[in-house]
Amino acid sequence: MIHFTYLICLVVSIICLLILDFRYKLAFWYDAKRTAIVLGFSFLIFVIWDCLGIGFGIFLQGKSNYQLPLSIVPQLPIEELFFLFLLCYVTLILYRGAGKLWPRI
Repeated sequence: MIHFTYLICLVVSIICLLILDFRYKLAFWYDAKRTAIVLGFSFLIFVIWDCLGIGFGIFLQGKSNYQLPLSIVPQLPIEELFFLFLLCYVTLILYRGAGKLWPRI
């Protein structure tokens, strides 16, 4: 069970972002189609970035008891995809939240 710790933390964080998004209508509950396009494109860019980094030997998978021993490809753990989605989603929510909090003059 300890191997699932990191993945569980990432999933819980994404669920919390979804709740925040629902509450303030920042991304998916504001415009689902545009949000899906933005998140999909930014997620894809980061996956390509990771694959290039792995290919050039820059990114290496660390060993930890808290992550799954499975990888999608060598050096790319499953949790990385959840982390990249979380990174893109939290950035979008921060951007939209700042725009609502401090509208342009």
